[in-house]
Parts: sequence; C-alpha cells; structure tokens
Amino acid sequence: MSIYRNNLPQLSGDLFLMDAGVETDLIFNHGIEIREFATHTLLPDPKGRKALADYYREFLSLANTYDAGFLLGSPTWKTHMHWADDLGASEQELHDANREAVAFIAGLRDEFAGNSQPIVLDASIGPRGDAYAPDARVAADEAEQYHSKQINWLADTDIDMITALTLTQSDEAVGIVRAAQAAGLPIVISFTVETDGRLPTGQPLKEAIAAVDDATNAAPAYFMVNCAHPDHFFDVFDDSPWTERIRGLRCNASRLSHAELDECEVLDDGDPAELASQYREIVTRMPWLNIFGGCCGTDLRHVAEIVKVVSSQ
Repeated sequence: MSIYRNNLPQLSGDLFLMDAGVETDLIFNHGIEIREFATHTLLPDPKGRKALADYYREFLSLANTYDAGFLLGSPTWKTHMHWADDLGASEQELHDANREAVAFIAGLRDEFAGNSQPIVLDASIGPRGDAYAPDARVAADEAEQYHSKQINWLADTDIDMITALTLTQSDEAVGIVRAAQAAGLPIVISFTVETDGRLPTGQPLKEAIAAVDDATNAAPAYFMVNCAHPDHFFDVFDDSPWTERIRGLRCNASRLSHAELDECEVLDDGDPAELASQYREIVTRMPWLNIFGGCCGTDLRHVAEIVKVVSSQ
C-alpha cells in the first residue's frame, strides 16, 4: 500500500538520498547488459534482477548509515509507449512491467523496514523521446494525454510519488504535472540542462520552472536538476526566489556535453571527491537543498562522498 502519497516526508527538509547512475553503473562497472537502456528489462532475468536489487541495497544501507531518508526510484524511466517498438513490447506488457517494477521496490522497502528514516516509493518516468536530443516539441495538452497512460498505471500501485527525470522542455513538464494531478499523485519535475545551463530547447532553467508553476498553480512538490555536471548550471543559480523551488540534485560525474556523452564508449566517472565538494558549494549557496543523488557516470562512491559532505553542513 502507499504510505506517503498524501504526506511526502522529504518536504520536512530532512536529509534524503537517491541512487546514482544505475544504467551506467551496471553496464560499465558490473558488466550487466541493459537492453535499450531500459532498466525494467532486467527484472524478468534472475541475474539481472539480483544485480539491480544488490545495487539498491547498497544505497539503502548508505542512507541508514547517515540517518537519511531514501527516495527509492522504480526502474520505469523508459517503461512507456514511446519505447514500445524499440523494446518489442505491447501495451499490456508495458503496463505489467510498471506494476512489477513497483512491486520490486516495494519488496526492497520491506527488506529495509528497519531503516531509521522513511523510504519513499518514487516512480521514475522519462520524457517522450530522447533525453539528450529531443525529437520534437511536445505541447502541454499532448504531453498530458500521452503521459496519463503510464501515470494512471502507476497510480494503481503502491507508489508514493512520481519524479519525472531528465525533462528537456517545460511544456511537456506542464502536461506531466497535469496528468499526475488528475491521477492524485504528488509530482516532482527534474530538468536537464546543456553546458550553458539552459534546457536543450534553449529555454533558461529559471524560465522553465516559472512556466511550469504558472501553468499549474505551482503544483509540483518541488523541482530538481539531473543529468548535468555542476559546472553546467551552478552559475545560473542566484539569490532570486525561483531557486527555492529546487530541492534536489542528481548530477553527472562527467563534464562532457550530452552530445559527447552520447558518443562515449567508455565510462567517464569523474572524481567523486571533487563532485562532492561541488555539491557542498551549491548547498552553501542554497541551504534548503535536502535531496541528493547522482546521474550518468556516478555510483555508490559518488553518493557516499556527497552525503559525507552535505550531512556535515
């Protein structure tokens, strides 16, 4: 059953962790093949399922070590109809995959029921199209209709909330928020930015957040930034009130652009200690941030360094 759908504990401002770059970690560091970069495809295979469970277990243990809550994200980022042809999956199979992914993380929450702080079941969803190079602009009404399918599937599970990760355009984010509202689910919007701190559409991050809030009466629980290195967006943060809508970060380990990462055949895992120091610098400027994880190229090492520095702020 859903525990926190009507009262998200991370809104208290207490420290919460998320995981890291699950796909890049499992592929490059553990030799696990992930078909079409869609992590839910690991679940039917015992070896893949165990690798994914062991991956999450390390982060759940880390959170408990630091007396932090944990947002346990479901492997559902690509479990929607845009990817059906690439995955060779029917609509029913994708529906079932969403349910199985939530059941999988719910089992992990039960396994770590002794953690000192809350474990929130967080359904991860991705954009309609390539997160690095959006195929086309998606209007808000079109996005609402499209994403409602997956969001309604998820609403009928034990999920507590949804985080829409690596979004590239504000209109699509508006549609996702409206779909989540209609389904009665709390929603978090996480944008990605290019090396200039702007969304792939060219829209400044500040304007994207304002556009979503203006169109939805500030319905998102909060915003995040993910799939970008701190160097790419640190300078766009200022002392204006809009920055207070951001509560979380999931940064890339690499300074490479999205285009460069797309062509990269080896893992750029950066420097975990340096990345953590950059998180600390951002938290010094924005002390209300309380949700931290990693994205492409990061693994347990990076998040362990990050929580070490932010928990001492």
